[in-house]
Amino acid sequence: MRIFSGWFRRYFSDPQAVILVVLLVVGFSVVLTLGYTIAPVLAAIVIAYLLEGAVEMLLRWHVPRMPAAFLVFVAFLGLLLFIFFGLMPLLWQQVTTFVNELPSMLTLGQKALLRLPQMYPDFVTGEQILEFIATIRAQLGEWGSSILSYSLSSIPDLISLVVYLILVPLLVFFFLKDRDLILDWITSRLPRDRALANQVWREMDSQIGNYVRGKILEIIIVGVTTYVVFLLLGLRYAMLLGLITGLSVVIPYIGAAVVTIPVVMAGFFQWGWGADFAWLVAAYLVIQALDGNVLVPLLFSEAVKLHPVAIIVAVLVFGGIWGFWGVFFAIPLATLVKAVLNAWPRTEEEPAPRPPAETA
Repeated sequence: MRIFSGWFRRYFSDPQAVILVVLLVVGFSVVLTLGYTIAPVLAAIVIAYLLEGAVEMLLRWHVPRMPAAFLVFVAFLGLLLFIFFGLMPLLWQQVTTFVNELPSMLTLGQKALLRLPQMYPDFVTGEQILEFIATIRAQLGEWGSSILSYSLSSIPDLISLVVYLILVPLLVFFFLKDRDLILDWITSRLPRDRALANQVWREMDSQIGNYVRGKILEIIIVGVTTYVVFLLLGLRYAMLLGLITGLSVVIPYIGAAVVTIPVVMAGFFQWGWGADFAWLVAAYLVIQALDGNVLVPLLFSEAVKLHPVAIIVAVLVFGGIWGFWGVFFAIPLATLVKAVLNAWPRTEEEPAPRPPAETA
């Protein structure tokens, strides 16, 4: 008990630490308990936070905040309309084509698998291949049933999506326009003596902003580059594969490995083993190498260094809590944890009492 009390006094005797803990607990509790209910507000806060960099750039050019917020909001709205009415129909067309051609792909894949026992009789048997094919068909059947049940029960979700498409842009505009007013209202209700919390926030403000903006830019660059390269090679589903390749950078290390499977399968089902397939694999590996060794160091040169183990643990933990958004913000949240640990006040431990000197 004495060891625990000493540890508690060392790390929690400072009132600043208590205030920081309360703020963190309240923030995480609100997200965990009311996250689904206030999802439009949270989404708008994230989007406005990302767009704030463009607003600040216009402010440095002596543009008043109201016109700057309006210009950035119009650009954001135009991008949103382009995505929904320009890219989404093309992407949906490729998804529909892929679903229609999936049975023929499965037949071709089954024929290729059934040839393996003849080519490598010492490593695989016909019974193992048939069992594997049955497992794949059963899994595809379960996915099909899940998709069908989801489509039948997704009408409320579609209504929510329509509401979100109206609410989120409005909230983004007001967050951009009245940023200072909202922040002043929030800070006026926080404890005045919060120097430690302010220190952590100042560090995380630049770190999270740089990381998220850089990650979005990385998604766009990798996705567009992959789409153009696949289109030049004549690969079907170039837009679909470019999209998932771009999104794969959200999950460090794991995403690139997982997306390699559909890219290789699409090339194999279209060309088989040949020169075109080899060019596809080589081009994909070059894109991944340039992303990891050139693009990431350029975009995240100011990011806090985290050990790969810490990144993987953060992806697993926060992804398990918040799904896709937990994975997307795993590194900023891990950086937040690191910043809190580095800034946490510590009191010096009291020296252990010396035993009394022995008298002769």
